[in-house]
Amino acid sequence: MINFNEALLENSTILSNQNRGYSYGDGLFETLKVVNGKILFWEDHYFRLMASMRIMRMEIPMNFTMEYLENEIHKTLEANTLSKASSRVKLQVHRNEGGLYTPDTNAISFVISVKSVSNDVYALNTDFYEVDLFKDYYVSPSLLSTLKTNNKILNVIGSIYAKENGLNNCIILNTNKNVIEALNGNLFLVKGKTIKTPPISDGCLKGVMRTQLINIIKQLPEYELVEASISPFEIQKSDEMFITNVITGIQSVSKYRKKVYNTSVAKLLLQKVNVKIRLS
Repeated sequence: MINFNEALLENSTILSNQNRGYSYGDGLFETLKVVNGKILFWEDHYFRLMASMRIMRMEIPMNFTMEYLENEIHKTLEANTLSKASSRVKLQVHRNEGGLYTPDTNAISFVISVKSVSNDVYALNTDFYEVDLFKDYYVSPSLLSTLKTNNKILNVIGSIYAKENGLNNCIILNTNKNVIEALNGNLFLVKGKTIKTPPISDGCLKGVMRTQLINIIKQLPEYELVEASISPFEIQKSDEMFITNVITGIQSVSKYRKKVYNTSVAKLLLQKVNVKIRLS
């Protein structure tokens, strides 16, 4: 069952051909992980969604509080008998129907869908994982490129490219030919005692797990965190590369072209993330 504007519906076919999220990409989404009924990093997700809605000039309903949306998520989990399980939750917000490029209204609707996942805590996947650059299309860095909007066609085409070429993932570049992220998450490189990630100003997604890791790394005296532009040449010079998102946690990269990486920093950070979750 899904939750459409508080109503629990059996049929997931609820969008007309006039839906603005479908017709114009006029929508946003948050992908959440829930473990045993607890929404991980819920405050970060909520405030990112509110900030994104303001940037998109959507009208935020007065009742759209953290508590309200959290209750609606739990209601949806309960309706799907997932209250005590680990789940992937997708919270979608779209501007209501009406108008062409210029909308008739800035009022919004929301959809919550849930799906069970097998892992409770984050665990490092040590399976072979190969990536390469995706250079067919580039991201133009701007405030809009940092939002989780419905316009993810570059990620879709890139994922098809990865599948066709036997890759597990691809690395996306911006129009300045700098590395910004992977197809499904933020990117970190490790060189010696320096951990580097692209800045938001280069066009990468303002990821929730990215924020968690940045805060953790800043508390580690043995490592230096650097947020700076990354050229493709730096990838092959790095000791380690990993991809982050809230569903997987941290995905270590095994190979980029002829370069093979280790996983020591990823293991350390994943342990820190799991400790933070248990203590929160």
